[in-house]
Amino acid sequence: MKAPKRLQSLIEEGLVDSVVRQLMSGKEATVYVVRCGGETCCAKVYKEATHRSFRQAVDYTENRKVKNTRQARAMAKGTKFGRQAQEEAWQSAEVDALYRLAAAGVRVPKPHNFCDGVLLMDLVTDETGDAAPRLNDVVFTPEQALEHHATLIGEVVRMLCAGVVHGDLSEFNILLAADGPVIIDLPQAVDAAGNNHARRMLLRDVTNLRDFFGRFAPALLATDYGPEIWDLYERGLLAPDQPLTGRFEQVLGAVDLEGVMEVIDDVQLEEAARKMRQTADQ
Repeated sequence: MKAPKRLQSLIEEGLVDSVVRQLMSGKEATVYVVRCGGETCCAKVYKEATHRSFRQAVDYTENRKVKNTRQARAMAKGTKFGRQAQEEAWQSAEVDALYRLAAAGVRVPKPHNFCDGVLLMDLVTDETGDAAPRLNDVVFTPEQALEHHATLIGEVVRMLCAGVVHGDLSEFNILLAADGPVIIDLPQAVDAAGNNHARRMLLRDVTNLRDFFGRFAPALLATDYGPEIWDLYERGLLAPDQPLTGRFEQVLGAVDLEGVMEVIDDVQLEEAARKMRQTADQ
């Protein structure tokens, strides 16, 4: 097929040999099957900020680093430059997460390059060599559901051990490759230690997995892996090969009201200082 405009520069630079076909088009990107150095790969072409409908929620972008204070101010004001900087940060988050998770042995597509808003990575295939389907397009036996659920819970643990929470994990962004499920779509990935919403997002990811596979293996609906995983993580006891029970009993203790008020006061002081710095920079 004729190469899209956004891929033409990669062809000219020799990073892509040819475009085979369009694989899918979503809210944030269009994905193509391409040939690179004799291999079949996948090219994720991010849509320009003005053409995208996906809202970059504040919960996801909390604590993400930007290049300088000028970018931070522009992003806060929502200027044209700020929106462009926000878009670049959003794309970089997925690229950084992919490289980080691939290095940690997590089942994600192996990234190859990122250039001009295009991410080149492995094409995930099924046993016939065709593009792998998403989980939501597949029907499972109870045994298959239990197996794939166990695999993915292990991947969630491995991701968390690498300091990453997917943040939007569901049957719609997991592919079923020939050797098992592969996790995709990571622009909303958050830093587990640096984002205050990380725990809630991890619990939601694990709940999504439970609810989906529970359709085929109802016994999974009684499990509670999310709180168990996060509790081990907070206590510094989580490891990639950590045995899990799927059960969790929260121990309730007395509320340290004085400590809570101190935290609130600290946050208010930090916010006041931040506003003063912003005013001084303007």
